[in-house]
Amino acid sequence: MTVPADLTHEDYGGHHGPRKGLLRWVTTTNHKDIGTLYLWFSLIMLFVGGAMAMIIRAELFQPGLQLVNPDFFNQMTTMHALVMIFGAVMPAFVGLANWMIPLMIGAPDMALPRLNNWSFWILPFAGTLLLSSLFVEGGAPAGGWTMYPPLVLQTGAAFPMLIFSVHLLGISSIMGSINIIATIMNLRAPGMGYMKMPLFVWTWFITAFLLIATMPVLAGAVTMLLTDKYFGTSFFNAAGGGDPVMFQHIFWFFGHPEVYILILPAFGIASQIIPTFARKPLFGYKSMVYATASIAVLSFIVWSHHMFTVGLPVGAELFFMVSTMLIAIPTGVKVFNWVATMWRGSMTFETPMLFAIGFIVLFTIGGFSGLMLAIAPADFQYQDSYFVVAHFHYVLVPGAVFSIMAASYYWLPKWTGHMYDEKLGKLHFWLSAIFVNLVFFPQHFLGLAGMPRRIPDYAVQFADFNMISSIGAMGFGLSQLLFAYIVIKTVRGGAKASDEVWEGAQGLEWTLSSPPPYHSFSVQPVIR
Repeated sequence: MTVPADLTHEDYGGHHGPRKGLLRWVTTTNHKDIGTLYLWFSLIMLFVGGAMAMIIRAELFQPGLQLVNPDFFNQMTTMHALVMIFGAVMPAFVGLANWMIPLMIGAPDMALPRLNNWSFWILPFAGTLLLSSLFVEGGAPAGGWTMYPPLVLQTGAAFPMLIFSVHLLGISSIMGSINIIATIMNLRAPGMGYMKMPLFVWTWFITAFLLIATMPVLAGAVTMLLTDKYFGTSFFNAAGGGDPVMFQHIFWFFGHPEVYILILPAFGIASQIIPTFARKPLFGYKSMVYATASIAVLSFIVWSHHMFTVGLPVGAELFFMVSTMLIAIPTGVKVFNWVATMWRGSMTFETPMLFAIGFIVLFTIGGFSGLMLAIAPADFQYQDSYFVVAHFHYVLVPGAVFSIMAASYYWLPKWTGHMYDEKLGKLHFWLSAIFVNLVFFPQHFLGLAGMPRRIPDYAVQFADFNMISSIGAMGFGLSQLLFAYIVIKTVRGGAKASDEVWEGAQGLEWTLSSPPPYHSFSVQPVIR
């Protein structure tokens, strides 16, 4: 039976003809389709998690209890974090990996297409299970996204739903990572050695190893929580000889590499976009690869900097303080290389470049506040204050989320064949950049003044900064509706994208982020 030329193998359903409609999306093993599914799922979860953040900020608009009871407020802080990390940011990066890695390395598809389909379709069920916990008796978990005992063990019927959801999310991540590693190791085009791969491929290659190493640690920790609650064990119960601090050690051994899982692909995206709009090859390709690998290795030996106040020995505090500061070196190398790439380049400022520059500037602010938190004696003042909230949101919102938006604008013409509306894209950037600083910058001052996080009420002296922060949050949240509108408008039609989408980039998108030809920027390098 011959397949018509205009149908791909993927679209073709054997003897039953081409797959159409919903069946096509459920059964697809095409890396582009699956990448698209991940990205749409991520966008939906961004708005779900964002709505939760707006409930939190609406409650904190002024002192006193206005909208929600304290239990529901704590449920919102817990669910917001879990939805944003496991539902929005990670699936978005996996979606970008699915779309772009095969194209970048010259592979026909991902190495394990059916596994790819399965790893996506676990996600909607895991996400639904997590969100359903809001509707069961006793409400959703209220122990924070870190799920610290004994607090999280007070959760009612929603507790096993939380644990099972985390297991499913972990399985999905591990399967996706296995697929990415198998693809990069086995399906590179002839002549493409490891040190010729684009930086986005490198950052995901390293991220995938981090995921495989850390997700089982989280699975073990939450399984021990489950047996403590229902099977009479005492891993974390002091009354039975356990230790709740042990949970923190296990959790953060997963949790700190997880932070880098959320940011390393963003580094790869910035390393693709900046050379294109600076019209220069990436400065220091090899040092970027080694810096990424260094960050990944060091991320495993810094977990206790989240725990300076639990009563660690002074020697341990010193070790974790110094090792945390050490991570600033490879991160600084990356920032230097991006700035050096832009230096004396023929720069233009299309929307992807604006988001990439916004990412570098604001992520660097998050890096500096991270260095402040790494100083053990000072951390006793900052711990569990709004300063910590400001720090990690500067890393994850203008860091991870801005980079995902930069990538979306950068590759939308390649994905859809249509050009997005540049004026609306720039408006989206400026609204996002202004409001994101309005939300999170005042929180540094709140934290330094002593306002603790995860509380629904506060003393009157914190009122002004909280009001500014809440106005910023509403503005930032509503600005993302513009992003959804731009994406949908582009998918549905618009100006046709040319073969060389970014004018003046000379079709060098892939080669600019790989080692350059040393003689002339206008000549494609010969891969030997």
